[in-house]
Amino acid sequence: MPTIKKPDTDERLEFETKKWLEKLEARMGSVTVEKGVLEKKVTDNAMENVSAYIKDCRHFLSEKDFVNAFEAIIYAWGIFETLERAGLVKG
Repeated sequence: MPTIKKPDTDERLEFETKKWLEKLEARMGSVTVEKGVLEKKVTDNAMENVSAYIKDCRHFLSEKDFVNAFEAIIYAWGIFETLERAGLVKG
């Protein structure tokens, strides 16, 4: 019976990170702020954080630091989904 090679952790982290990065960037392309001035200020600040985490993710991917890349994209998603659930953005 042939041995089936299980993907190593780095390969899995790289794959999952890139998958979620692409999904988030696609959703962010159509984001609109849904509330008034105060909410807009808070939302803009939070979206800056999402963008910063995406930038960090790309940096870590280029360095082959897959653990930190995955962590960065998961943080970005957490902030983004919180904004969506609060009704502050539509994506």
